[in-house]
This record gives sequence, structure tokens and C-alpha cells, in this order.
Amino acid sequence: MSSIVILLISIVVLCGAYLTYGKYLAKAWGVGDKETTPAHELEDGVDYMPAKAPVLMGHHFASIAGAGPINGPIQASPFGWLPVLLWILIGGVFFGAVHDFGSLFASVRHDAKSIGHVIEVNIGKTGKRLFLVFGWLTLLLVIAAFASIVQGTFTVTPDQAAAGDFSNGSVATASLLFIVLAIAFGFLVYRKNAPLGVSSIIGVVLLAICIWVGLAAPISGVSGNIWLIFILVYIIIACVAPVWILLQPRDYLNSFLLYAMMLLAVVGVVFANPKMEIPAFTNWLGTVGDKSMGPMFPVLFITVACGAISGFHSLVGSGTSSKQLDKETDIKAIGYGAMLVECLLATLSLIAVGALGAQQGTPPQTFAIGISGFFGMLGASAGVVATIKTLLLLAVSAFALTSLDTAARMGRFLFQEFFINEGEDAKSITGFRKFLINPYVATIITVGLGGLLAVGGYTKVWPLFGAANQLLAGLSLLAVCVWLGRIGKKNGMFYVPMTFMLVATITSLIITLKNQITNIVTATGDMTSSVLQVIFAVLLVVLALFLVIEGIKALANINKKKAAAA
Repeated sequence: MSSIVILLISIVVLCGAYLTYGKYLAKAWGVGDKETTPAHELEDGVDYMPAKAPVLMGHHFASIAGAGPINGPIQASPFGWLPVLLWILIGGVFFGAVHDFGSLFASVRHDAKSIGHVIEVNIGKTGKRLFLVFGWLTLLLVIAAFASIVQGTFTVTPDQAAAGDFSNGSVATASLLFIVLAIAFGFLVYRKNAPLGVSSIIGVVLLAICIWVGLAAPISGVSGNIWLIFILVYIIIACVAPVWILLQPRDYLNSFLLYAMMLLAVVGVVFANPKMEIPAFTNWLGTVGDKSMGPMFPVLFITVACGAISGFHSLVGSGTSSKQLDKETDIKAIGYGAMLVECLLATLSLIAVGALGAQQGTPPQTFAIGISGFFGMLGASAGVVATIKTLLLLAVSAFALTSLDTAARMGRFLFQEFFINEGEDAKSITGFRKFLINPYVATIITVGLGGLLAVGGYTKVWPLFGAANQLLAGLSLLAVCVWLGRIGKKNGMFYVPMTFMLVATITSLIITLKNQITNIVTATGDMTSSVLQVIFAVLLVVLALFLVIEGIKALANINKKKAAAA
């Protein structure tokens, strides 16, 4: 199968969906500019602050993307390229983009508070508490995992140094310089009112210089533990700093790095037109050699998350993006549009692994090897191919850092929100609750526990993250569906996605429970990991079932009132 055909089909489907279905959703839900957004109404210069659409698009896209749309399709490729592609396109258009659009819109109409708050207002207080705890624990896993990932991309190991491989040091140098660049960019744009267009051009040029300096002067000799401490201190500072200082400018400039990465991939595919070396379909168990991924349902739909639908996106939309939205009509591009661009990145990742025939190393390494290899097919020298590969890996690392401090800020929001009751003014809270909702305290607790997980072994429960993430998506869809029903807006487009995701995730968790209980009974594998996974899986299933029951009751009451009114 020609990779150009796959790419063209994807572009046509995604663009068509944005122009038609995205427009329909905005009209059906009453998205307009009559309402003042929370960024203006509650502006505090720290978390609530309006951003121009391109800047917020950069933050949102960089935050939701990370390495997710690269990892999922590559890991799911043993099922064959066709099932993965169909899930990316169908899931992206009718599941993920609807989820992201709805979550961002619901948050904006609820004073830019989290989906937990939407649940409290429309389903019940207990549901909110459970959702916030679940979301916060999930974000601790994200902080732990991404801190470890960034630590790994910064650290030059003795073996790498001995082999003359200082690419990790190049990533560290470029990343540190980029932080300084982002602060300077934010100061010029937000405090000196420098034109965004001119500033963007200068910023992109300086970003390229940061990368060049990184390649020329890599940092080495710094241990992994020192890097981890630095990363944790950095995200604590980034988490409480006003968004205009670092979050907005860094993510905006970061988005250009992501766009450049995608442009490289598109150019490589168009001109090299590599053939897909993996079958369109292999088998229902994703078997390669003697290893099987498990049944296509639910494994495929849990594995390919960010490229089709991801609960993490609802936390980003209702955590940081909703607090920076300048006007409601920007929601379509930022909520629905950004997800479709991520689907395109997922398609490019699928083509990269498809051209190689199998995963080679980690998913980011596979992506970098595959895309850089396209330029080798076009006659580029080995040095040019190696440079492109390093740049692609650097881009992935930059997004891991972006997702890391966005997750930390969202974790702080959820922690604070847990201790604030509906309708309560945070400034009037006294006693121990006042101490806990202090931004610095909430941040240190959140980042500190995430850091302890990074050191102590988050990998023992990480296998459940995929199911937890997709369960978040199902619950967010449920919350938005109930809210739209309550305000008299069309919500039928949510029924199939939320039902499918809830069934898929609960099925996945039940399979995990069965496997881990078997491991415990037969005393095979890591017993600590098995016990923790059983406990965590049971908690997730109980939480999901409770919220689903409460959500169904709320929907039933809404439909009953509609019937009575008719």
C-alpha cells in the first residue's frame, strides 16, 4: 500500500470533518461570542489570562500531543495498519475531537473549572470528589513517568559517552536555552507589547539557534539523579509562575517545533512514498512471533489513545486552556481542530513504523528512524539523516517536558478544587483547608508525590495508565453529555462514544484483574506490581460504575422532564 494514499485519505477526512462536523457541533451547542470568557471575567494575571488564538493553540496542541500520538499507533501496529488507521480517523473525528471540543466548552461555561466541577453541578458532589481524586492520581502517574522520560533524555550515560554519543546532552542544552528564550519572548509580547508576528519570526530563528548550540555544545557529566531534582524544581516554579512568563510563550514556540517535525514527516512521505511493509491486517490478537498484544477489543482502543481519544485532553482543556480562552469562537479550532491535527501526527507515526516493517527501539526512536530514513531514500547523506533523526528526538523530548509541567499545573488545580465546595469563595476559606489550597503548598504536594513515584517505581502500576486515561475520556463524555442535556442542547452525539469507551475500559480492567490475580495465585511475576495493579484496577472499576449509574440517573431525569414538557 502506498503511504501517499494513506496520507491523502487522512488529510481529506480530517479537513472535511473540521469544515462540516466541527461546524455542526458549534452551531448545535450554541458556541458564540455573546458570553464573556472566564479569561477576561476572572483575569488574575497568573492562571486566568486571555491569549491570542495562535498562542493558545500552541499551548493546547503541545500539551495534548506530547509523545502520545507517536507511541500509540506504533505500539498497536502488530494488529496491522488498517485497523489502526480506521480507529485514528473514526475515533479522532467522532470520539476524540468531540470529547476535546465538549470538555473545553463545558469548562468555559463553568468558570473554566475542571470536569470534576461539571460533574458536581450536573451529576452530584460525591461524583465530583471521586473524579478529582481519580484525575489527580492519574496525573501523579503522568508526572512520575514524564519526569523519568525527560531525565532519561537529558542524561548522558557512561556507555553513551564512551561510544561518543552525546545526543542526550544536546537535548539538555537546547531545552535549557529554550526555557530562557520562552521567558524573554513572553516578556516582550505581554509586557512590551511587541507584535506577535515579528516576535514569532524572531522566536523561531532563536529556537533554531538553541538547537544548533545544543548540537554543538552538549551537556555531559551530570548524573540522572541531579537532572531529576532539577526537573522537579523547574516544574514547581513553572507550575506557580504566571502563564505569560513561561507556559504560554514556551508552548507557543514549542508548537513550531512540532509543526516543523510534522512538515518534515509529510515532505518525507510525499517525496519518498515508502511502501507499507506491515500487513493491512495481521490477526485479531496482534501476534508477532510468539508474543500477543491481546484481543483487538479492547486492546487497540486502549493502546491508541492520544491519536484517537484521550482523557488527558479533557484535563488540559478544562485545566489550563479554558482559563486562557480569549473568545468562545476560538473553541472550535483549539478543541476540535487541535485533535484533528494530532490525528494527522498519529497517521504519520503509523506510516513511519509501516515503512520499517516493525518497531525498532522505543516508539519515539522508531518514529525518528522511520522519518529520517525517508530522506535517506531520497539521497540525503548519512550525516543529514543522523541530524534529522536527532532533531526529531529532540522535538519529542521537548513535548514530554511541555506535557510534564502542564500535568503538574493541572494536578495543582485538581488538588485545590477538591477542598473548595460549590459556590464557596476560596478567599473566605480558613484553617487547614486554607493551607492546603495555597498554590505553593498544593504544587509542592503534587510534584513531590509525583517525584517520589518516579524514584520509587511508578512502573509497577503504569500498565494501568492506558485504561485509566481512556476511562477519564468516557467519564468526561458522560459529564458533558449530561450538562448539554440539562441546558437543552443536542447531546445525542455523545451516547455512542461514551458507551464504547466505558465498555472498552472496564473490559480492559477486568482482563487485567483476571491476569494479575492469576499471577498472584500462581506466584509468577512481580508480586508487588500485581497486588498494586489489582487494588488500582478495582478502584477504577468501582469509580466508573458509580459515576455511570449517577450519570444514567441524571440523563433519565432530563429525558423525563423533556417528555413531560412535550
